[in-house]
Amino acid sequence: MLKDLIEYIAKSLVDQPDDVHVSEIEGEQTSVIELKVAKEDLGKVIGKQGRTARAMRTILGAASTKARKRSVLEILE
Repeated sequence: MLKDLIEYIAKSLVDQPDDVHVSEIEGEQTSVIELKVAKEDLGKVIGKQGRTARAMRTILGAASTKARKRSVLEILE
């Protein structure tokens, strides 16, 4: 569910939505969501001074609170 949310947001932001890859590593208390996009689209996902990435992490935090699990977003280069 959270993985799909991040994938949807990322595909909406980038120029090359086919190059968006999201994987989820499940732990007992925490799940890590890894986001990988095309090199040209990395700036769009991070945003000016990291604002877009921070907003995505805020949305993920709110959604994971509802699911009673901690989630962390990692943006891979």
